[in-house]
Amino acid sequence: MWRSVPWDGRAGNDWRKHVIDIGDIDVFLGLDVGKGEHHATALTPAGKKVLDKRMPNSEPKLREVFAKLATKHGTVLVVVDQPASIGALPLAVARDMGCEVAYLPGLTMRRIADLYPGEAKTDARDAFVIADAARSMPHTLRAIEAADEAIAELEMIVGFDDDLAGEATRVSNRMRGLLTQIHPHLERVLGPRIQHPGILTLLQRFGSPALIRKAGRRRLVNLIRPKAPRMAERLVDDIFAALDEQTAVVPGTDATALIVPSLAGSLTAVLDQRKVLAARIEELLEAHPLSKVPTSMPGIGVRTGARILIDVGDGSRFPSAAHLAAYAGLAPATRSSGSSIRGEQPSRRGNKQLKRAFFLSAFAALNDPASRAYYDKKTAQGKHHTQALLCLARRRADVLFAMLRDGTFYEPRPAEVT
Repeated sequence: MWRSVPWDGRAGNDWRKHVIDIGDIDVFLGLDVGKGEHHATALTPAGKKVLDKRMPNSEPKLREVFAKLATKHGTVLVVVDQPASIGALPLAVARDMGCEVAYLPGLTMRRIADLYPGEAKTDARDAFVIADAARSMPHTLRAIEAADEAIAELEMIVGFDDDLAGEATRVSNRMRGLLTQIHPHLERVLGPRIQHPGILTLLQRFGSPALIRKAGRRRLVNLIRPKAPRMAERLVDDIFAALDEQTAVVPGTDATALIVPSLAGSLTAVLDQRKVLAARIEELLEAHPLSKVPTSMPGIGVRTGARILIDVGDGSRFPSAAHLAAYAGLAPATRSSGSSIRGEQPSRRGNKQLKRAFFLSAFAALNDPASRAYYDKKTAQGKHHTQALLCLARRRADVLFAMLRDGTFYEPRPAEVT
C-alpha cells in the first residue's frame, strides 16, 4: 500500500532522544515543582533519603542543590512532573550543570502514588513518589531532549495557535447560537461559512436581520465582493431568500445589532492572528532538517506537521510503531471480562493533540488513492466514518514511524483494485 524511499537529509545524532541508563545514576532527585518554590527529595539507588526540603524557584538555589548532590554522590538524575511552564527552569539549570533529566507524567505519578501507604496529598509525598518511581520504575519515565531554540519556539507558537483555534471555535459557536435563536433560516445560510472574511465583514457592519434587509442587495454585494468575488451575488440572494422565510420577530433580536458585530470583530482578530502564526510556523518547519519526512505524506500540512515534529521528533523515543500509536491514543483498548464483555474500543488516553493531528491528516489524505482505498476497505467491513478514519490514522502512524526509523520519504504505491 505504501512504501518509503531514502532521503539525503538525515539528521545526525543531535536529534536523537537521550536514553537514560539508571545504572549510571548515583542519586535520584524528585522535584514537585511549584510557581514560587519546589519540594526536592533525593534518594540513592538503595533507597536512602539524602535530601528532603523545600527550595525557592531560583537559579542560584537550584545550582547550589544540584552541585552539592553531584559533589557528594556523583551523577544526578533530576525528575519533574511538569517539564514545561513551572518546571522549565529546573530542567534548564540541571542540563547546564551536566545532570541527567527526565519527567514523570502526572497521571502516571498519581497512579503510582496509590501504591504507597497513606492518603495524604502533600508536596513532600509527591516529590518522594517521583524520586522513588525514577529509582525503582525507570520505565515510567519519559526522556526529555535538549531541544534547540527553533523547536522551543515552534512548540510555544503551536501551543498559542491551538489556544487561538479553540477561541475561534468558541466565538463561532456563540455567533451561530445567537443567529439560530433569532433567525434560524439566516443561520442556515451564514452559519456554515461563519469564518469566511466576507461573512464576517457583513456581520461587523450589519448585526441583525433588520439591518441586513435595510442595507439592500446592491450594498451587500459591493461589501462582500472584495472578500468573495465569485459567490457575492449568490450569497446575497440566499440571504434575502432566508430573510423572506421569517416574518416573526423574536424577542431580543435588536440586541444582536450590538453583540454580533462585536463577536465578528473578535473572530476576525483571532483569525488574523492565526494567519501570522501560520507564516512563522511554516518558516520554522521548513528550516528543520526532519520536517521533509512527515510533510512528504499526503494530508500532513504545516500545522499537523509541526505538531508531529514537536511530539514525535525523529521517533527514536518509541521502540516500535505500536508504542507510537499508543502514545498518540490510536491503539484500541481491549475490554474483556468473562464471556459477556469482549471487544475493543478507542483509547481515551494518549497525547490528545497528537491524536488530533493524525486524525486530521488522515481526513485530509482521503484524496490520496492509497489512503482512500484503505478507508473504503474499513467502511466495507462495517466501520462507520470516524472508526475508519481512526484505522487510517493508525496505519499512517505505522508508516510514519518506518519513515523516521529508516530516514526515508513517503512514496505512494498505486491503490490495489479489488
